[in-house]
Amino acid sequence: MKSALLITIASVLAVVFIMPLLWMVSISFKDDIEAILPNLNVIPDNPTFANYSNVLTGGELNVPILRWIFNSLFVGIVATILVVTIDALAAYGLARLDIPFRKAIFSIIVGTMMIPNIVWFLPLYAEFNSLGLIDTYWALILPYTAGAFGVFLLYQFFSSFPKEIEEAAYLDGANKFEIFYRILLPSAKPALWTLAILTFMGVFNDFVWPLYATNSDEMRTLTAGIAIMTQGSYVNTPNKLMALSTIATIPVMVIFLIGQKSFVKAVTQAGIK
Repeated sequence: MKSALLITIASVLAVVFIMPLLWMVSISFKDDIEAILPNLNVIPDNPTFANYSNVLTGGELNVPILRWIFNSLFVGIVATILVVTIDALAAYGLARLDIPFRKAIFSIIVGTMMIPNIVWFLPLYAEFNSLGLIDTYWALILPYTAGAFGVFLLYQFFSSFPKEIEEAAYLDGANKFEIFYRILLPSAKPALWTLAILTFMGVFNDFVWPLYATNSDEMRTLTAGIAIMTQGSYVNTPNKLMALSTIATIPVMVIFLIGQKSFVKAVTQAGIK
């Protein structure tokens, strides 16, 4: 009885979470007339791919949507690589090396997680504007290059790694960097994948900072472009807007599907600890 109840609750929650996604995909395959009708049919009467071809070519609006997709992927991938690299080095140094005041430094880093992102928005914009980096890839990538969450996540793993293995590596002639690169990093793959997935999703889906940090259409990211399109001609054609939104969800879903096993493993290990 208890098992059946849990399955029922899980099924209801699954439907609640997946329905908006299904509705978005459904509208993206409807024509201009059916998309604005007040019916609730999930399966379109006359499915069409015209909306996707329209948004990918820019349609009548002459906007560089393919460039937006490239910008989002480029910024997301580069920022993710930088975050994983910098946070892993910082976490290793704080967890395993004899650094003066490392506990205080770690406490300060973790404490920054309590500061709302909106607090640093204006100072960050003023700084990039004074450096002449607004409307460049630097402005889109640099704000994400290190994060307190990644340091906190990897610190927990590195600090709990058995010292006996590290000491055995020292006896075999390995130095600190070799231990970090050849022993700790391979063992931390689940945590690294988790950090990479969360970082890519956060950077790719962010639209507030890219919206204000870019001025030209060529430098917009996909989410910033969608935000602009919702105020333009696509308001009267929700099917094309939903097609564009569906395209925007594909990279995030692919990244999550690729790393979901490592993500679940990292969560499970954290729960066991």
